[in-house]
Amino acid sequence: MNNITDLLKTGESEKTEFKPSLSQQDNIMATISAFSNTNGGVLIIGVSDRGEPLGMDIGKNTIENLANQIKQNTDPAIYPSIRIEEIEDKHIVVIEIKESAQKPVLAFGKVYMRVGRSNQKVGYAQIKDLVQQSSKIYWDEKICEEANIADLDEEKVNWFLKEAKHRRGLDIDENTQVEEALLRLKLLKDGEPTNGAVLLFAKHPQRFFLQSEVKCIRFKGANVTGEMIDLRTVDGDVFNQLTETEKFIFNNIALSAWIEEGKLQRQERWEYPLDAIREALANAISHRDYESSSKVQVRIFDDRMEFWNPGKLPDGWTTETLKHVHESVPANPAIAKQFFWVKYIEEVGTGTNKIIEKLGYPLNSRNFIWGDVVLSAYRTSRINRP
Repeated sequence: MNNITDLLKTGESEKTEFKPSLSQQDNIMATISAFSNTNGGVLIIGVSDRGEPLGMDIGKNTIENLANQIKQNTDPAIYPSIRIEEIEDKHIVVIEIKESAQKPVLAFGKVYMRVGRSNQKVGYAQIKDLVQQSSKIYWDEKICEEANIADLDEEKVNWFLKEAKHRRGLDIDENTQVEEALLRLKLLKDGEPTNGAVLLFAKHPQRFFLQSEVKCIRFKGANVTGEMIDLRTVDGDVFNQLTETEKFIFNNIALSAWIEEGKLQRQERWEYPLDAIREALANAISHRDYESSSKVQVRIFDDRMEFWNPGKLPDGWTTETLKHVHESVPANPAIAKQFFWVKYIEEVGTGTNKIIEKLGYPLNSRNFIWGDVVLSAYRTSRINRP
């Protein structure tokens, strides 16, 4: 149960909405539709848009009538939790809406989604996406139709099992047969490897997915129009892409060294925090849209580094969402899980926060950007040079 006093103090957000009275029926139903189609939320009625309790008259049948209105005007019908609370001697109505497993949820025949603090009416393409989400099987969990067990590299699987056992205590012996290991890792379906298994462990992943590459570029200056000083395309499995791309980065950023008084060994520091680089790169590879023909890109300039990947933010999220505490919503949960086992990511939604923390910037800093930047088709993170 949400602490209503805290919600009123915090104000409206992507999961909280205030309404002054029950008379705004259209707006109330739109909010219920939006929360149901996104990540759920709390609708508080009898409160100003600033969170000030206005109160409202509560009759004998107020809650029952409201529940019936919601049931009659949403499709599929929504049955939220509704209760009355007293704040500063004033009665307010609190409606808690969970994300619906059956999407889209319509209000008066229209579909809404929550974007930031507003309800946005949804068009045909987004409605189609919502329908697919209702019975969603993630792309990396689908069978790779052209591949079989023989296409996978046993040594890669054994390396992973050994590393995962060491890093996270994975309870699968490193010498386990490939088929059994993949089955236990949920990377096998009906005896066939999934798309995720191919990207993680195939001998030649690009035979099946040409787009699974990282394009690395070192530009001279601060613009993409500058001379390309270094250029490399990294292929292989996604673990190899991460390690080889890191090598490219380290070859193209500065390492400073100095001697400190009282210390025998020289002190060294890379131009950018290593943990921030690893986190941004692992996110770019594991969370990309692998159905897109585009590649992950790493762009290094004189004053910054950028990590690009094809994809989109989770529904209802904005760039601000990633600067604050948020849940983990991986685009490729099977790949993300294996990255978690070898400690490449944490799988708890803290990656972007850690990058900001490692850079020493406050959470609201504009020196870190992760959001839709090119026709809403790409996500990018940028690390500015300190």
